[in-house]
Amino acid sequence: MAGKKTARVPRAAYEQELLRLQTELVKLQEWVRAEGTRLVVVFEGRDAAGKGGTIKRVSEHLNPRVARTVALPKPTERERTQWYFQRYVEHLPAAGEIVLLDRSWYNRAGVEHVMGFCTKEEYQLFLRQCPIFERMLVEEGILLRKYWFSVSDTEQQKRFRQRLKDPTRRWKLSPMDLESITRWEAYSRAKDEMLVHTDISEAPWFVVESDDKRRARLNMIAHLLGSVPYHEVPPPVLELPPRPPSTGYQRPPRDLQTYVPDHAASL
Repeated sequence: MAGKKTARVPRAAYEQELLRLQTELVKLQEWVRAEGTRLVVVFEGRDAAGKGGTIKRVSEHLNPRVARTVALPKPTERERTQWYFQRYVEHLPAAGEIVLLDRSWYNRAGVEHVMGFCTKEEYQLFLRQCPIFERMLVEEGILLRKYWFSVSDTEQQKRFRQRLKDPTRRWKLSPMDLESITRWEAYSRAKDEMLVHTDISEAPWFVVESDDKRRARLNMIAHLLGSVPYHEVPPPVLELPPRPPSTGYQRPPRDLQTYVPDHAASL
């Protein structure tokens, strides 16, 4: 459950602060690239908790060659026979890269466990191995940050209803998402059990109250920035060169090319 009710962040204040934080994220990106740092940010939480929207705001102004979002589909038959963490390892960052995990290896502690997609033995093995795996990542020098987006049951249902009515967001809903409503307590128990086993000092969990999406985005980004010892890297000095004089080039007649119709003119 989310914490006590607080006033929603006004849009003007939100947009101003978001832009400031996104500017700092660009500085963080340049520091990561210059220092050869490897940063992994895990986004977890219930369906409609606000993970995707926050990831979009984090990555909005970043270079996709440096910061990439990873959202893996369900495993293939071959991947099902691999070590559980194996398919995630190949998506870990190299030097100078940031990886934003839109859900992660914690699928096994949540949806797979609750929906019966893994055995009890596989689930227990995950809870034993996950802290070891994450300690290995940290010992390797990877910066690992884990965020759990916490949404109340009433707010989640409200967002589900909005998605049902909105054709641009209808794709976000699946039968499994809707079934999560009937399994609220099962997911709560799974989350509590997960935190007991995986909230380790080397890679602690940070809970983001997300009933107010604007507040959640600002709080999460501010915390991430505050948790990484980055500094501003001076950009290279760039100057626009003077345009050289014409050498006689003439553009071909416009009617030799096919142009997109001016749909905007009909508005």
